[in-house]
Amino acid sequence: MKSIRDRALKREILAGTFLNLGSSLTAEIAGQAGFDWILIDMEHGAGNRTELLMQLQALESSPSVPLVRIAWNDPIIVKQVLDLGAAGIMMPYVQTAEEARRAAASMRYPPSGNRSVAVMNRACGFGPGFNEYFQTAGSRLLTILQIESPLAVDNIDEIAGVDGADVLFVGPMDLSVGLGLPQQWEHPKMRHAIEKVVNASQKAGKTAGTIVSNEAELKRAIADGFTMLAFSSDGAVMAKGMREIATIYEKYKNNGFGER
Repeated sequence: MKSIRDRALKREILAGTFLNLGSSLTAEIAGQAGFDWILIDMEHGAGNRTELLMQLQALESSPSVPLVRIAWNDPIIVKQVLDLGAAGIMMPYVQTAEEARRAAASMRYPPSGNRSVAVMNRACGFGPGFNEYFQTAGSRLLTILQIESPLAVDNIDEIAGVDGADVLFVGPMDLSVGLGLPQQWEHPKMRHAIEKVVNASQKAGKTAGTIVSNEAELKRAIADGFTMLAFSSDGAVMAKGMREIATIYEKYKNNGFGER
C-alpha cells in the first residue's frame, strides 16, 4: 500500500489535485504528471463505486498516492472504499470532536477502531497481503477531516486533538458560504477562520490542508501554513482548456482567416 501519512504529519509541502470526472483516463494522466497525491472525489464528482475502482487501478502504476473523498462521514462507506485500496479518506463536513472520533475510528481495525476486518479484497491483494495490511494499515492510512463550517472552526482545537485526525482540510467555498461571505476570501472573518485552523493543526502536531485554483492562491496558502495542497481538478483543467480552444476559434469565425 502506498502511504503519504508520515510525510503529511511532518508537514512537508505535498502537491495534489482532485479528480471529479470519474474517468480512469484522466486519473492515469494525472497520476503520471508528478503529483504527490491525487484525490478521487465521490462527494461532488461524477463517478460511482465501479468508476472509483477503475480510477484506483489507473493510479496503481503511478507514483501518486490515491486518496478518496467520500460523500459523508459514514463508517460503511469508509470500509468499502478502504477495501478497494485507497491510501486515505477525506471526510466532508466534520464539525465536532465526536464526529472526528467517529471518522478516525472507522479508519482503524479493533481495538483502536471499528473497521470491519476482511481478507478477500483489493487492499489485501485478495488474500496474500492480508497480514501485512492488517498490521500496518492503522499507521499508514491517512485520515483527512474537512473543516467547512463556523461550528467546525469554533471546535477546531478539540477536533485537532482527536487521535487519528491527521489533516484538517479547509473547504474554502463551503466555509465562506457558512460564514455568510460567499467567495470573500480576504474578508477578516474568513482570514481569522483560516488562521485558527492552521494554528490548531500545528499546535496538535497535525497538518493543515486546502484547495486552491491558481498560483497566487497557492503562494498565499503556503504562506498561511497550509502544507497539504490541492491545485484545481481534472474537470476544471478540461473546462478551461476547452474554453480557450473555443475562444481561439471565435477569432477566426469573426474575422475570416484572421492574422497568421
